Amino acid sequence: MTPPPPRDGGWRPGDGRKPGRSVARWGDAEPRTPFLAGARVPGFNSVRQGTHILFREFSFIQATPHNRTSFLRTFWRCFRAVGKNGDLLTAKEYHCLLQLLCPDFPMELTQKAARIVLMDDAMDCLMSFSDFLFAFQIQFYYSEFLDSVAAIYQDLLTGKNPNTVIVPTSSSGQHRSRLAPSECSPLDGVEASLFYHCLESLCDRSKYSCPPSALVKEVLSSVQRLTFYGFLMALSKHHGINRALGALPDKGDLLLDPPMDQELEKLLSQVSGLSISTPASSSVDIANLPTRISPRISSPWKPLHHHQKVTIESDGSTDETESSEN
Repeated sequence: MTPPPPRDGGWRPGDGRKPGRSVARWGDAEPRTPFLAGARVPGFNSVRQGTHILFREFSFIQATPHNRTSFLRTFWRCFRAVGKNGDLLTAKEYHCLLQLLCPDFPMELTQKAARIVLMDDAMDCLMSFSDFLFAFQIQFYYSEFLDSVAAIYQDLLTGKNPNTVIVPTSSSGQHRSRLAPSECSPLDGVEASLFYHCLESLCDRSKYSCPPSALVKEVLSSVQRLTFYGFLMALSKHHGINRALGALPDKGDLLLDPPMDQELEKLLSQVSGLSISTPASSSVDIANLPTRISPRISSPWKPLHHHQKVTIESDGSTDETESSEN
């Protein structure tokens, strides 16, 4: 038995008729869809511009590579005036700046970045903005990679080779790169070629962000031995790695930000154009208002030429001496 047609004249599955007017009425709600999509546009724009990480928790700003580069770029744009003024700050002061953007930013990460710059110096030493920023970029963006590099470095420093299979009966000397702890000093570091061999395999199997292996090879090929923090310092100063990240400009352009400067100029022009206007309904004549006379307090400091003039007059002479002109 065929079910009766709906009272509202609508269409049901299996009905021979085409969708009627009721379907068209249901489709009238479609114009709301652009409104909902438009509401999401600011969110997408903030992600594209990198401002979505502002005042977010640390777990969020380090969640993706895009969030990390956005945080680095925002930190640079917000506080580049520190470098423009030539101010030198300590690690704690830089950490306070980081906490203005991320309240729960860990102090440990700031100290690790400062250690790249200071190396053997005390942690309370002053650092320039550019030195800290490029060191912080390496430490923050490649945090997991650097933890693995530190473990490999310690293994090599103690005579272990993570990528070498040791055969106990072998005496052919094919593992000469495996040094005993007494044969290398922590101050001398490790052999650069062996260090690169370990890092190359780390980059191949790591699931975290790593510097391009070709650039790592370029850094390590210029020296024979190096320390862990010497390696990190070389990474932070390498222009190719900085460009590969794409978060910060080159060091020569670090203090330049034309879009931000234009916004600041517009803001300053708006502020300077403001004037205090009196309401039209006010009948008070400003010219007839009594002026408040502030008492003048004589300054205890007198100009040097005035003091010299008094001394000359006290001698009873009205002519200036030639010695004063000479």
